[in-house]
Amino acid sequence: MEEIKTTEDRPLNFIEKIIEDDLANHRLPNDTVVTRFPPEPNGYLHIGHIKSICLNFGLAEKYHGRCHLRLDDTNPAKEDMEYINSIKEDIHWLGFDWGKHEYYASDYYDQLFEIAVRLIKEGKAYVDSLSAEEMKEYRGTLTEPGKNSPDRDRPIEENLRLFMEMKEGKYPEGAYTLRAKIDMASPNINMRDPALYRIKYATHPRTGDKWCIYPMYDFTHPISDAIENITHSICTLEFEDHRPAYDWATSIDGIEHTPHQYEFARLNINYLLMSKRKLLYLVNNNFVTGWDDPRMPTISGVRRRGYSPESMKDFVARVGVAKVEGVVDYSLMEFCVREDLNKRAERLMAVLDPLEIEIDNYPDGKVEYFTAENNVEDPNSGTHEIAFSKHLYIEREDFMEVPVKGYHRLYPGNEIRLKYAYYITAQSIEKDENGNVIKVHCTYDPESRGGDTPDKRKVKGTSHWVCRDICTVAEVRQYDKLFKSECPGAETGNYLDDLNPDSLVVIPKAYIEKEAENAKVGSYFQFIRNGYYCVDSKDSKPGKMVFNRTCTLKDSWAKQKAKMGIK
Repeated sequence: MEEIKTTEDRPLNFIEKIIEDDLANHRLPNDTVVTRFPPEPNGYLHIGHIKSICLNFGLAEKYHGRCHLRLDDTNPAKEDMEYINSIKEDIHWLGFDWGKHEYYASDYYDQLFEIAVRLIKEGKAYVDSLSAEEMKEYRGTLTEPGKNSPDRDRPIEENLRLFMEMKEGKYPEGAYTLRAKIDMASPNINMRDPALYRIKYATHPRTGDKWCIYPMYDFTHPISDAIENITHSICTLEFEDHRPAYDWATSIDGIEHTPHQYEFARLNINYLLMSKRKLLYLVNNNFVTGWDDPRMPTISGVRRRGYSPESMKDFVARVGVAKVEGVVDYSLMEFCVREDLNKRAERLMAVLDPLEIEIDNYPDGKVEYFTAENNVEDPNSGTHEIAFSKHLYIEREDFMEVPVKGYHRLYPGNEIRLKYAYYITAQSIEKDENGNVIKVHCTYDPESRGGDTPDKRKVKGTSHWVCRDICTVAEVRQYDKLFKSECPGAETGNYLDDLNPDSLVVIPKAYIEKEAENAKVGSYFQFIRNGYYCVDSKDSKPGKMVFNRTCTLKDSWAKQKAKMGIK
């Protein structure tokens, strides 16, 4: 597991040490740090990208430099403007901005093509007719060197002609590939004549049908960094073996700026998948409702679920920047979410599994109001009023006809406190034809208003409640982890086997304080004893409120029930 650090007075990470040394020794052009965040727009960003976003934009902010947003749009078959727009929205949600520095790999297609032509003319690249399967066979293995393609010594003039004809669309996909002529015996398999261009007939989101050949990532990415004068190209550890290819590309004659690549450990969290391909499969096959499903580990998903940007930035700061891969516990992320929401969430009472209470000695038709603090952690949060009347709802689990040992909530003859309101005592019950309790008749102590009595007697149990006739009725969605295994698919080889069947439980009619009817998207709430919630940004509308559970409370009633043996 990665070492967890606090965000206060933390030591410099290894990248910060490199940057500070570069600045102290004036190695950077104009002594300016220039980073970039370069996602491929082939899906929505996930939580793992938050670490990279915060690192790249954060370093630029800390050292008064700049961070570019560059969309690596070199694979038009998998890319879409929807993804591009979502990426921008996610970065802005986290509080970062790239200003005028928005770039695309496709901005450099003409330059990349010219560089490829120059490599051919210099005898450093050739057009290869090997199929993908043959190329893999010729490439060798990690322990055996590759062997030269029969086309490796094709004459320069023929290479030029074929490459131009590839560009003109004269050949089908897979017929030819442009490859760099480096070293088929290199111990680094990425240096064994890597592909530079392939034929692809797909309409590009930005360039349309102008091109039918597209540059490969290992060729495009480093040259794009060089063109943009990036000083520190920061990527995750899986690109460490690609660094020689990066250095080769940035050393091509005519490239004036030489950036440097540095690798850090990506963010891995147990119970979550961080693969766009697998996440896309979940979306396309309706295992979830979309990329922004609150169970998805996408930035749009956690935003819709109610995670705040501050909590996610705190989370990645606590994880830190390391050189060694590890797995972070899901509970740390939820801890950061709770820590943040505890400070900002408005407290409301909500009853999710209602049991009706009728206070027999309370006057018919009378309604009175109690004042509740919006957030005890925030003295400036204000207060709101809660309606109280003869007919209330409490949680069904807060009543037991035959109590077990240690149970301190409502049962026949027992007195409890209703939060903010009065002491009540259960007197009798009503049942339906199946023997289920449907109503509890109680009496209240008028002298206990506000939760105190003249004789200062105390009760052990306190329940939250909602006025039956003056409240907000809403749909509540109880979200949990999408997968039930810490490492989805580890045992069976199929991550779908570990999908959690209880990852979403819908409560069609929950009863919440009247205050909730004016709740806005972007507001945070703690439903007392039930968890943290937010207004659903997609399905809530006037006349139909939908609340999503962001996370449970730290000390849940479920733990207490388990301790007492209550099912």
